[in-house]
Amino acid sequence: MSRSKKFRRARLIVLVLAVLLVGAVAGGGYWGVRTVRASYPVVEGTVKVAGMSAPVDVKRDANGIPQLYADTDADLFRAQGYVQAQDRFWEMDVRRHITAGRLSEMFGSGQVETDGFLRTMGWRQVAQQEYDTKLSESTKKNLQAYADGVNAWLQEHPGGADASLEYALLGAVNGDYKPEKWDPVDSVAWLKAMAWNLSGNMQEEIDRALLSQNFDPDQVNQLYPDYPYARNGTIVKTGTVAADGSFKPADGAAAPTGATTQARAATDALLQGISDKITAMPQLLGRQGQGIGSNSWVVDGKHTTTGKPLLANDPHLGPGMPSVWYQMGLHCRTVSPTCNYDTAGFTFSGMPGVVIGHNKDISWGFTNLGADVTDLYLEKVTGPDTYLVDGKEKKLQTRKETIKVAGGEDRTITVRTTQEGLPLISDQSTEQQHVGQYAPVGNAAPDRATGYGVALQWTALVPGQTMDAVFKLDQATGWADFQAAAADFAVPAQNLIYADTKGNIGYQAPGMIPQRTKGDGTYPAPGWDSSYGWKKDFIPFKALPYSFNPASGYIVTANQAVIDPAGYKYLLTKDWEYGTRAKEISDQIDSRLKNGGKISPTDMQAIQLDNTSVMAQTLVPLLLKVKIDDPYVREAQDLLKDWNFHQDADSAAAAYYNGVWRQLLTLAFGQKFPAGLRAEGDCLLVRQKRDATLPEGAVGNTTQAVTECGTRKASAAQPDGGDRWTEVVRQMLTKPDNAWWDYIDSNHSQQHGLDGLLGEAMKDARQDLTAQLGKDITTWSWGRLHTLTLQEQTLGTDNSSIASGLVHRLLNRGPYQLSGGTAAVDAAGWNAAAGYQVDWIPSMRMVVDLSDFDASQWINVGGASGHAFHPNYNDQTQLWVDGKMLTWAYSSDAVGKAAKHTMTLLPG
Repeated sequence: MSRSKKFRRARLIVLVLAVLLVGAVAGGGYWGVRTVRASYPVVEGTVKVAGMSAPVDVKRDANGIPQLYADTDADLFRAQGYVQAQDRFWEMDVRRHITAGRLSEMFGSGQVETDGFLRTMGWRQVAQQEYDTKLSESTKKNLQAYADGVNAWLQEHPGGADASLEYALLGAVNGDYKPEKWDPVDSVAWLKAMAWNLSGNMQEEIDRALLSQNFDPDQVNQLYPDYPYARNGTIVKTGTVAADGSFKPADGAAAPTGATTQARAATDALLQGISDKITAMPQLLGRQGQGIGSNSWVVDGKHTTTGKPLLANDPHLGPGMPSVWYQMGLHCRTVSPTCNYDTAGFTFSGMPGVVIGHNKDISWGFTNLGADVTDLYLEKVTGPDTYLVDGKEKKLQTRKETIKVAGGEDRTITVRTTQEGLPLISDQSTEQQHVGQYAPVGNAAPDRATGYGVALQWTALVPGQTMDAVFKLDQATGWADFQAAAADFAVPAQNLIYADTKGNIGYQAPGMIPQRTKGDGTYPAPGWDSSYGWKKDFIPFKALPYSFNPASGYIVTANQAVIDPAGYKYLLTKDWEYGTRAKEISDQIDSRLKNGGKISPTDMQAIQLDNTSVMAQTLVPLLLKVKIDDPYVREAQDLLKDWNFHQDADSAAAAYYNGVWRQLLTLAFGQKFPAGLRAEGDCLLVRQKRDATLPEGAVGNTTQAVTECGTRKASAAQPDGGDRWTEVVRQMLTKPDNAWWDYIDSNHSQQHGLDGLLGEAMKDARQDLTAQLGKDITTWSWGRLHTLTLQEQTLGTDNSSIASGLVHRLLNRGPYQLSGGTAAVDAAGWNAAAGYQVDWIPSMRMVVDLSDFDASQWINVGGASGHAFHPNYNDQTQLWVDGKMLTWAYSSDAVGKAAKHTMTLLPG
């Protein structure tokens, strides 16, 4: 028996062990309970930690959220490393294996392709360069102290069941595995994972290219319409870049603008392979691409009931167990030059500091800016180590990478990069190295011969100082400090909002954002033409848009366009989200401020839970005008008559409307899309030539009906129904005879026109929901369709056997029935091409009260603990589902009153 077969058999054994463990835990058996509880952290008493210079107190509330009190920065971050390792070391260990391209060392040959893709991009190498050459000495000291704390815990728990339940399971199949010491660069590398999932329009580049195989440029443009500047507005209302190169904000109305597209330069098979690689990546922060968003807004004290600013934030990321976020407080007993921090908020396990939150002077939040910071280049590869530029051959740089494989033989790959340092991400799959025979690359393209390669240019592969920015934010005392921190925030480019205790509010766009020599980043560019590429310098930070105390009294960022390009000289992106959530939030604020009204903390929370379907307000009146003869379908249509457009979990009308929305997208667009964009299992009858070599009209060139099935992973399939699709449909509704409204009905007949398609969508939705929810529409509810399952992101996602399903019971939680929906403020997103299951969520919610930090509120999706069956594993989940929040203690008195457990870390 081969090593890999032994590994698979051992994996089955561990799954059987998990079944026994589940039974033992459920029955209270001694072995099961002891195994599960062995890894629970010590939360009371004293523990000696090597390197501590003085005692550090760790106070945990009833939800297990730790607040740390120390006398020096080094002790504070050493304690943070120790405590996060107590709660989340398995998660931290898996994360660093992802960023280093070493998952195969833990989980075997199934991860080799993912590891190869990550090694090709070189996340870990870039993180090492950042640590060695870019980060400040104080940041390095903090990172090292954090690593020392993790390693102090690891020395007490060298692996196995006493470290976490997952290690007990892994040990049965990979008994040789032992966690290595934590390295400071392990923390820095996690920023690359953040950047990957928030990295702009790479998937849009690929999708446009794949669509260009079937549709002309005008049709593709209709699927990527211009941003509605006049209707949905921008974050910074207007502004210009002055003669000195600095941005000058100003108030004023935004005007619509047109968009141009770059010439098509794509290859179907090659780019589909890249897309497959992207969707196969571990999605610890959620699926990549357009539609992933976040909400944040801030209101100044003149417009609040508290007299001080209020700030809200809810980043939208992929769901998982444990939650991607970790709540924490980091406090110096006395803030001084040797102890600089008094901050609390949300961070990531494996990273020191606080990423989003507040200190005693300011608060800040993030949403994804969406800047276009990735470009794909088609490269004419002429040999094993040569490629073509401007008609001349250049040498590719190469390096070898060895991937160690648990239960199998080591794999060695060759990584090739261009002389500009761009990795050829197409190299790790043979099918990606060949070009489609009919790819429309234009007459100026070189002979494709054996195919083009695809190279990636991405700002996250340029060493930056984002880790410095985190610590600067944590210490900032005012707007100037905040902007100085933002200047270091290289990747991922985020919208940063701000409020301070003096009453000021603000916004800053940061990040390394490229300036292109040619093209606009919407399509893959021809690498053989040196006129395409990035300029040496990124957009200067001083030229990036900002706003400080705007006349409106509030600032909203929800992934809408940052600024109208009509008066701004730099291109940030052409692939903005379309502003539906941003306008809804702004409208809600405006309605409360009308006639001298003011915003309360309760209002801020209510806006976060707004689940209105804005698109339904436009579409439902049209649906109700369609004459339906079938009483079976008309019964469902009648659900929409008195609907208030709220997508509540118990709403039958919301269920039916979303069912109709899904069918509309399938009929109008999904039926016409190439297989590379449609979901696996989505099969259509298409007409094909019997002999593709014969020209049109030739004798014998007849057609035949063949079944063509989608090839894309369902979670990334199109049309996904996100905010872009609301804008596409909104514009198409004004053109009832547009060809997009042609469709194939249930009898496989070609039909034409908007009204007919709407009727067909209502009929198909009635049948779909009947199959899923039953014939009696009085029992229907949106929540029964729109469910969330929180999956542990490694062992808990394996669906290969019956036994693995029982592992899911051990590690996963749910399903939960959710309100909300795609493009709603309460953005519980789902992919219309795949089904109704929730695949991205408000990953946390917070409302910060700058008049009294102890009156602030926060909630996490899961809980503080990463240990299955621990009381704090997912104790916040149901509160989150119900739209409730926890009081966020910050002052030492409030933390002391809330503390349920106190542990003191003593010098070792």
